[in-house]
Amino acid sequence: MPLKIELKPNERLIIGNAAIRNGDRRSSFLLETNTRFLRESDIITESEADTPCKQLYVLLQVMYLVDNPFEAETAFMALANEVMQAVPSMGPRIAAIHDATSANERYKALKLGRELIAYEQEVRGRGPATEPPAA
Repeated sequence: MPLKIELKPNERLIIGNAAIRNGDRRSSFLLETNTRFLRESDIITESEADTPCKQLYVLLQVMYLVDNPFEAETAFMALANEVMQAVPSMGPRIAAIHDATSANERYKALKLGRELIAYEQEVRGRGPATEPPAA
């Protein structure tokens, strides 16, 4: 079944290995074959990945888009282990992402990655408030 995609003016889209940028006007087109794609709103670039969970998300993007994700999976697991050691409460969320990637549900893993980033922001927002008060 074809998928209709609408792009805003100048919006970017990645389809497989191709990066596309829309022109000055809104446009729409149909993807008639099953392929991997990411809209600009779902993309985090390496330069934007300024937190560990955003770096994990960049690796999830690579795993989603490439044909052979072995290197990205290995890097993901190494960084995920570091994150879970630093913040154990992220463990169940990272485990859910791992389960999705293991089941080859890579788009679902991306969605869970976005949730992980939101949780990371929540945890960081608490900051020192989670430490016991000084006596």
